[in-house]
Amino acid sequence: MLKITDLVKRYGSGEPVLKNLDLTVEGETVVSVIGSSGAGKSTLLRCINRLVEPTSGSIVLNGAELTKLRGRELRMARRRIGMVFQSFNLVDRLTVMENVMSGRLGYLSTWAAVSRRYPKEDIRRAFELMERVGIAHYADNRADGLSGGERQRVGVVRALMQQPEILLADEPTASLDPKTSEQIMQLLRDLAGELKLPVLINIHNVTEAKQYTDRIVGMRYGRIIFDDAPAALTEDAMEAIYSGSPAADRAGAGLKEAS
Repeated sequence: MLKITDLVKRYGSGEPVLKNLDLTVEGETVVSVIGSSGAGKSTLLRCINRLVEPTSGSIVLNGAELTKLRGRELRMARRRIGMVFQSFNLVDRLTVMENVMSGRLGYLSTWAAVSRRYPKEDIRRAFELMERVGIAHYADNRADGLSGGERQRVGVVRALMQQPEILLADEPTASLDPKTSEQIMQLLRDLAGELKLPVLINIHNVTEAKQYTDRIVGMRYGRIIFDDAPAALTEDAMEAIYSGSPAADRAGAGLKEAS
């Protein structure tokens, strides 16, 4: 279970990007985070895996307080947090298999990592996952020869090779065409169920959020103002999340209290 309490992120002396945010994600739930650009969605995900340092607050993953970890303890905790990126973050000159296996680097000694000596069990698991997502036949191909959807599947498998306790996805479909976007969202949903894995997705496409996720969290100016099932995302709720009017602010406060 991921439990975030009173999370604040501030850059310098400016207005906080995240404002006393509370959020709990558990089970094999697929949760989408929606909101306008600048709402704090990406910052939220990056605070969870400590790519961005929280200013204050608590982030607990299955009993471990992530905000207090440093050095080796932090590196070990990050192994348990899978991340799928909008821009794929693959090494283009490496093969699909090499990119996938990089998800195991946090579990290897320095010598084994440099020499790329992976345990047979890791290699077997990599082929199983690549077969599951439909890219096993590309194992020896360079990553830069793949389509966007294929590259994102490599990114998903790389994250799963970490054997994560939660999977974070930061705009995983933003660089993809509509059909491929739907395929990736369906894949994430299916994998959540198959692997009993909670998934937290930052996404701009509200239609996909409603179709492929179990719960929608709406953010505005660093606060969560909506947290409910997709069916509860009414036009009024959308107005509160995306409009900048004072009336929408009051509506959003009401929505948060109701949820």
